[in-house]
Amino acid sequence: MQTTTSTGDDRIPTEDVGAAIHHTINVADQTLTYRQVSIDDLTPTGAQLAIAAGFKSVDGVSVLQVLATGDLEDVRPNETVDLRREAGRFVIVESDPAYRLTIDNQRFDWPCRIVSGGLLRKLGQVPADKVIYFERQDQLDRQVDDQDLVDLDAAGVESFVSRKPAWKLNVQGVMLELFAPTIVVREALIEAGFNPDQGWHIFLKVVGQQKQPVELTTVIDLRTPGIEKLRLTPKDVNNGEAPVVPRRTFALLDIDEAHLNRLGLKWETLVEAERRWLLLHDYPLPVGYTVSHSKVALEIPPTYPGAQIYGFYAYPPLALSSGRVIASTQLRGVLLGAEYHGWSRNRGPAAPWDANTDSVVTQLALVDAALAKEVDE
Repeated sequence: MQTTTSTGDDRIPTEDVGAAIHHTINVADQTLTYRQVSIDDLTPTGAQLAIAAGFKSVDGVSVLQVLATGDLEDVRPNETVDLRREAGRFVIVESDPAYRLTIDNQRFDWPCRIVSGGLLRKLGQVPADKVIYFERQDQLDRQVDDQDLVDLDAAGVESFVSRKPAWKLNVQGVMLELFAPTIVVREALIEAGFNPDQGWHIFLKVVGQQKQPVELTTVIDLRTPGIEKLRLTPKDVNNGEAPVVPRRTFALLDIDEAHLNRLGLKWETLVEAERRWLLLHDYPLPVGYTVSHSKVALEIPPTYPGAQIYGFYAYPPLALSSGRVIASTQLRGVLLGAEYHGWSRNRGPAAPWDANTDSVVTQLALVDAALAKEVDE
């Protein structure tokens, strides 16, 4: 006959006096796979729990209790656990001293030197839509997939974080952070603030490969190793001379300011000798020039955007590492006492300036295309 004893609000089933108490606990090994184990004591020690789990000796055995919060708490051989009030889940393994780690700032003591990404996911209850990263000082964080192994035998606490997977794509100098592994070229241009219907030659740059022409409908898989950027070039860009449209009133569009701020460039507008300029500081240059950055200036016509921006100016004068002379750079402009050399780069008849769609944004794409053309990028 079974009786019931009461301690406060807890009612615990027991056997008749003199009969053994049978209680079931859940015990996991290094794989965090649980099995049910019977124990005859409601306040067992760590040593009793290890023996109940099947270990003949408690030497070198780690007993970790899984608390209701998900934390792991070490149970010493002579320390008791009250199974009447506490969770009956344990990780009991033969191991070296426990290794300490954190997952999303939650601390765990893990009894093995090696831990897999899958076990970290179980341990930290990381949802499937998040990626686990091993945080490292002075290095990029390392992504830990479920099948990857991490050696915890390093000084200090090993820190892991989980976050939504993200991929980066440089679209003509605008760095996008995307949370899906694929994106259509048209969507990438819109996300970066470019009009996809402007009329572009679009190229995908992958490290170690020749640039690849792509279409607006092309799907880019951002998981492809080495993807660097999308480069945009206005169609039918060529060298040539074209008259500058007479000035009337100076204007800089809101879209221009937003684009320049997205690029993170330091920029100024100024007037020198009745000429209106947009001055860009520390403008990055592709490999192949004798300098890595330069000041670049665009002369803004008075009726912009009705009138087109023509070419661009640079200071100091740009030169190629190869020593080859750059053609069509005879224009000159003086800004803040320095002489800028102007590049004569005009749009061809197939893609003339359109006041409804062209701006500083598209002109800078022409600048980048002209700079890259000289070094065969």
